[in-house]
Amino acid sequence: MTTKKLFRLPSLKLIAVAAVAGVIAGAAAVYIKEAGYGNAGGETASAECTATKDLVQKITPLAKGAVAAMVAVNAPRKLTSVAFNGPDGKPVTLESFAGKTVLLNLWATWCVPCREEMPALNALEKEMGSDKFQVVAVNIDTGDDEKPKAFLSETGVDSLQFYRDNTIGVFNSLKKEGLAFGLPVTLLIDDNGCLVSAMNGPAAWDSGDAKALIQGATGS
Repeated sequence: MTTKKLFRLPSLKLIAVAAVAGVIAGAAAVYIKEAGYGNAGGETASAECTATKDLVQKITPLAKGAVAAMVAVNAPRKLTSVAFNGPDGKPVTLESFAGKTVLLNLWATWCVPCREEMPALNALEKEMGSDKFQVVAVNIDTGDDEKPKAFLSETGVDSLQFYRDNTIGVFNSLKKEGLAFGLPVTLLIDDNGCLVSAMNGPAAWDSGDAKALIQGATGS
């Protein structure tokens, strides 16, 4: 009998990976700030997101350690082109989460770093998920739902709702905006639906650094 290997790394290893990503993010910070991270596409700064600038300044110092690769945007705005399917299979947009701070994560079963961080995202949702905050992990495998659902079941990911986009349209939309370069990609969206910051690469989302970032974002 063979034992199925679960793709799960201890938080300490994820923290080490995140630390390396943070160094890379720091080296690229000048370019990112001058270019206006995520401002390459069609979305523009929104008047509705003026207050988000204060939040960006507040939580930028919290992007450190395990979440050092989370880079703040220069011009907070709404990403109106982002859409995917909800747990019921019906289309949803970021407007569907109005009133909640959202950690939007794109992942796929063929992406090993994605698989490694899913238990940490699950732990974050289990501990901090509320009417004020939600982890929204969107699977972008092509094909049917069987493989991603099996992976979540095998790894004990039981607190994340199942969001899906087998067309990869949500990834391509974020790529066009200059926000997604590979997987995983994670965005922090405030309770008004405005983009606050973004990260490419995995992170230890169950770490103290991650929880402090989310607490800062939600004001809790």
